Amino acid sequence: MRIGSYQLKNRILLAPMAGITDQPFRKLCAAYGAGLTFSEMMSTNPQVWHTEKSRLRLAHHQAAGINAVQIAGSDPKEIAKAAQINVDYGAEIIDINMGCPAKKVNRKMAGSALLQYPDLVRQILEHVVNAVSVPVTLKIRTGWNKEHRNCVEIAKIAEQSGIQALTIHGRTRECLFEGNAEYDNIKAVKQQVSIPVIANGDITSAEKAKSVLEYTGADAVMIGRGALGNPWLFKSVESLVETGSIVFEPSLDEKCGVILQHIQSLHQFYGEEKGYRIARKHVAWYLQGIQPSSNFKQTFNAITEPQEQLIALEEFFNSIRNG
Repeated sequence: MRIGSYQLKNRILLAPMAGITDQPFRKLCAAYGAGLTFSEMMSTNPQVWHTEKSRLRLAHHQAAGINAVQIAGSDPKEIAKAAQINVDYGAEIIDINMGCPAKKVNRKMAGSALLQYPDLVRQILEHVVNAVSVPVTLKIRTGWNKEHRNCVEIAKIAEQSGIQALTIHGRTRECLFEGNAEYDNIKAVKQQVSIPVIANGDITSAEKAKSVLEYTGADAVMIGRGALGNPWLFKSVESLVETGSIVFEPSLDEKCGVILQHIQSLHQFYGEEKGYRIARKHVAWYLQGIQPSSNFKQTFNAITEPQEQLIALEEFFNSIRNG
């Protein structure tokens, strides 16, 4: 799997997710085998480029692999400028978001709202591709709604505009995250364009990833919500997809150690005032895969000291080990 001049280590990618794919999480997923990880979505509004929030979103570490940054906007010149700024900050791949279904993004005519305007899509893509020397990729949905599925049209525009890879979430904007992913439409796009196509949506197991790749003919899969509380999924998917063998989940001891390291890295990355709050949602996701019936989530969410969070987690994991 190549994107421009970059050779990826495999065909299993981590999706950009707002409030989730920060530096600590990208490093963790890369350690477990993600072939490429994307930063959280960056706004093209120049007023927010130099804020603390943007600084944290752009923070990259070599351990996370290739520095791929996703941007969102609707003005061709503004989004091209944002791409240049991000490349100056170290972005090695620029990904354009035309798939986000959030109302606050769509109201600004960004994200999946752009799928309604193919001419504007072309303008944006051409401006960005011409503005930077790094590969530019695009993430879309199958269309704005079920009556207007135009992913094949948008894919052809992307290819003509110089986009180096296309990710398709197999739902329309109208669907949000409901129903089943439309792999038929991803397959149709793959048959119509020659650029790499990345399948996204409902990939929560190694077996599902393998079947999606085989059915759609896609060049890679992108995992989003399936990685929440489950970063070791990448290792399982990589093993089955690349070698045909199945890797079992890590032991409870390994999981506990990884979770503690992740929470500690969040404290360090965000600082004590913010880190413990960010840690809460990750612990909730981890608990779903370890002991979903536990009341520990409520206990953990009441803790306001980072060190106390780590102590409580260790005690909780010890109680599970001891039955």
